[in-house]
Amino acid sequence: MEFKTFVFYFLSAILVFAGLRVITARNPVHAALYLVLAFFSASGVWMLLQAEFLAIALVLVYVGAVMVLFLFVVMMLDINLDRLREGFWSYLPLGAIIALLMVTEMALVLGGNYLGLFESSVPQAASDASNVQAVGRLMFTEYMYPFELASVILLVGIVAAVALTQREKRKNKSVDASQQVFVKARDRVRVLQMPAEKRD
Repeated sequence: MEFKTFVFYFLSAILVFAGLRVITARNPVHAALYLVLAFFSASGVWMLLQAEFLAIALVLVYVGAVMVLFLFVVMMLDINLDRLREGFWSYLPLGAIIALLMVTEMALVLGGNYLGLFESSVPQAASDASNVQAVGRLMFTEYMYPFELASVILLVGIVAAVALTQREKRKNKSVDASQQVFVKARDRVRVLQMPAEKRD
């Protein structure tokens, strides 16, 4: 068996196992940790296919952003913090195993690539350009208009989400300068004349 085939089956087995544990784990923190492992294993498979951009995007976007969002949602649930702090050390073995698996995956993929053990038949864009450079060149030349359209759609989604979350109209404390200029004293101040009182 070639080294590349062994690494592929190793990453695929971890990916399938982590995916199954995401849906079968009863503890939401364990499910989130297994989801991190699944994303990391999938990025290793992308690295085997020499798609560095997709692998980096998977780690940065999903592991770095989506998983942080999931953990915020888990933390915002009605969970007893004292009970969670008591069980903090119970998460350590699972976290250590997942961290060890991630380090092993990185060592296999990056070490095998560095030592030249992966002979890929995937066609490259150019001999002097990497996959990331080729994707960036295509994104900002041939596919620039769809890319900009996607960014506009995301911007509209952000504005719509902000507009939907504002439940009540906030009182505006801004001052209109044009109305202040035309203010007259007699409209704002009223002088009252009262008879004086005599005290005995």
